[in-house]
Amino acid sequence: MKRFIQPYATFLRLPDVGAIVAAAWLARLPTGMMGLSMLLFLRDQLGSFTLAGTAVGAYFIAMAVAAPVQGRIIDRNGPHTLLRVTGIAQPLMLLLLFTTATFKAPFAWVVGAAMLAGAFPAPFTTLARTVWRHRFTDDVSRRMAFAVDAVTMELCFTVGPLIVALVIAISNPQGAFLTTIVMLFAAYWIFISSPILKYWQQSPATERHLLGPLTDPQLVLLFVITFGLTTAFGLMEVGYPALATSLSIPALAGVMLAVNSVGSAVGGAVYGVLHPKLSLERQFSILLGMMVLPLLLHAWVNHLLLLGIVAFIAGATIAPSIAAQSVLISRMAPQKYATEAFTWSSTFIVSGIGAGMAAGGALAETYTARMPFVIAALVMAAMATLALLLNVKQVAGEH
Repeated sequence: MKRFIQPYATFLRLPDVGAIVAAAWLARLPTGMMGLSMLLFLRDQLGSFTLAGTAVGAYFIAMAVAAPVQGRIIDRNGPHTLLRVTGIAQPLMLLLLFTTATFKAPFAWVVGAAMLAGAFPAPFTTLARTVWRHRFTDDVSRRMAFAVDAVTMELCFTVGPLIVALVIAISNPQGAFLTTIVMLFAAYWIFISSPILKYWQQSPATERHLLGPLTDPQLVLLFVITFGLTTAFGLMEVGYPALATSLSIPALAGVMLAVNSVGSAVGGAVYGVLHPKLSLERQFSILLGMMVLPLLLHAWVNHLLLLGIVAFIAGATIAPSIAAQSVLISRMAPQKYATEAFTWSSTFIVSGIGAGMAAGGALAETYTARMPFVIAALVMAAMATLALLLNVKQVAGEH
């Protein structure tokens, strides 16, 4: 156990690293609450998982569109002004979404408010991940940093759903969504008060291609795989609430999502201290493939304890796969597109989650509550196969 803990203890004692990790986790905690709290709030107000999933999907797709624009702004002008704008605007737009749904505005208005909220995402995750590239220059340190980042992100998706479940248990879905909005507003002040931006390195002005990092075919392939990977995550995000509702145990949704995230955090922590001999791209493919069977088992397991075990196992390779994906991006992206590459990654991540949640809502309503897990397994199998085409060795590292 000491050999397992020691590398992390040494890493966290490096200058400002512990403070960066803590601030990034607190700032991103509302992210672990948003999808579930918004989905359950809208399901309560609209009376349908299909409508709720569509609105949440619109929110994530708007985020997907906004992310690359934000990345280009940050790479050109730095993050400070954008942080000030989004840190205030997004909570206000989420309050607008709360108001339109609560007062039974037409569904088109609800979707419009969701898209406005998604159009002003505070780029906490993108900046936190990009700063690791600035803070460390070697693959070993970056791998540790991104593993820690993936684990702490999963802790957001562990603690976040539990907070949502707790608020719903003592209040209602409206209270859970409002709590998320308040915490998102507090996240802005936590982030700007931390040492994260101290390590920001602004690239000098230089000629940039209109498509930015999308000019690299291997990077585009990685983004496509990322979209498929996170589509499966979106299907799971809806699958657990739908399954909990079908069992007449609504609070179970938060618990199952938390168990899944605990599995991911444990897997990420283990992955961070391993030193596999396989190439990083092959590690990535294997990690994706390892999710297929446990996802399929969700369709047949009925006992709650066994279902929890399956959820834990299904999560065990999520954080490692995200960590591997982040290291691949940091290795492949040119310095002048450093932030934009991570924001394009965010675009494919949130659009994948949004597509998965929209599809998951329709699947759960049209077929069964377990169908989202079956489709997630098939998507993951396809992405694991596609990842075999990655060949990062052919891509220049630090341009």
